[in-house]
Amino acid sequence: MATKLSKIINHWVPENSKVIDFGCGDGSLLKELIETKNILGYGVEINNLKIEKCIEKGVPVIKQDIDKGMNEFKSSNFDLSIMARSIQCLKNPDLALNRMLELSKRCVVTLPNLGYWRCRINLASGKMPVTPELPSSWYETENIHLCTIKDFENLCKKENIKIKDKVFLNKDGSHGGLASIKPNLLAVEGVYLLEK
Repeated sequence: MATKLSKIINHWVPENSKVIDFGCGDGSLLKELIETKNILGYGVEINNLKIEKCIEKGVPVIKQDIDKGMNEFKSSNFDLSIMARSIQCLKNPDLALNRMLELSKRCVVTLPNLGYWRCRINLASGKMPVTPELPSSWYETENIHLCTIKDFENLCKKENIKIKDKVFLNKDGSHGGLASIKPNLLAVEGVYLLEK
């Protein structure tokens, strides 16, 4: 988890809250939130190596395929659910968003922006983009539903999901500047705080 990105997410997480992180990776974000916000945090991850890293950090984690397992979580009254850099890997991102907002009052979603100008140049030259945010070639990527900032915001509108806050990151992982003026073209990544 990039430090700047984790600071943005940290800002949105209430103190002493109950948080679930879908696609928690190695547990770094949850560990930081446990230490800085005194949260009760749970991770959901499918990769065995990343699960081991969570356990080493003392982060509670469940092995689960998000696409298949979200419905197994009952009304756990989470204050916040997080899906950082994972939603584009899901078969049904729309269902996942709605399910997250059934499980928690608010959710944080981050996603790479396929509309970023460097991605457009790659596509115009006949190649799938490979960038720091989309590092894998098309044949080895886990990303199956890449979208632009505009696509994601249109999905939220269609699903009656309110965008409470949003931050657009540039290639350096910083927010502000040109990425905020023309995010669909200039933002590398979108970071959203959502609620129903």
